[in-house]
Amino acid sequence: MLGAIVELPLWVTGPAIVGGLCLYALAGLWFVRRRVLPRMGIQKEDSEFSGSMVQAVMVFYGLAVALIAVNVWQTHSDVAKTISQEATDVAALYRDVSSYPEPIRSRLQNHLRSYLDYVIHEAWPRQRMGQVPAGGVELMNQFQATLTGFEPGTEGQRLLHGETLRAYNEMIQSRRLRLDAAGTHLPAILWFIILAGALIGISSSFFFKIEDGRVHGIQVVLLAAFIGLVIFMTFALDRPFQGDLGLGPEPYQLVYDHLMKP
Repeated sequence: MLGAIVELPLWVTGPAIVGGLCLYALAGLWFVRRRVLPRMGIQKEDSEFSGSMVQAVMVFYGLAVALIAVNVWQTHSDVAKTISQEATDVAALYRDVSSYPEPIRSRLQNHLRSYLDYVIHEAWPRQRMGQVPAGGVELMNQFQATLTGFEPGTEGQRLLHGETLRAYNEMIQSRRLRLDAAGTHLPAILWFIILAGALIGISSSFFFKIEDGRVHGIQVVLLAAFIGLVIFMTFALDRPFQGDLGLGPEPYQLVYDHLMKP
């Protein structure tokens, strides 16, 4: 269910999150002012205590959500760097194998060309669905078997072969990091804390004795809208490959078009 929600456009999920919290704030405030405050006998003098409690709740909630939001943004940025690094490693590896003698040069180039085509057109759609693509393993095994089967005949070829193997290992590491990130998302317990904390923080702002209900309503709605925006930002960046802000295969496409395209 959550995967389907992630795939919704941001212009749908954004207003839904912010608007939902604002509606909760208005409905909750109306209920508390009509049913709870009169029965509890809360006076204006009690607002000082209520204000201190709201501050305490929002400070702890703000710290928790800030740490979570920073972590989500950092993860999103790290995955973007990993994608660029893998594309760069493939480009460097392609240039290295271009100096090999025929016929192994064409075979290695074709392997890399097939690998990038697979990443762009087959692996990426799976990643956007939160799945870990496995088809690239066989392509990399074929490339590795061809590469390791080459026997350098000169000192220059030995140096080139060693550099190519190093570039290949770096590309494999970047590929592994990308695959690990395909299923990256916040655990359910953190989302529970974010949502429960939001409801607690908004609810704590209801217990003030303010004569003009319109002023109280405006303040509560502004608080709910701000919390909703923070939650929306965290939600939009939570899964690096999914949603409208999901990372795309543009770095790979650029390498393919500028370096490998026949």
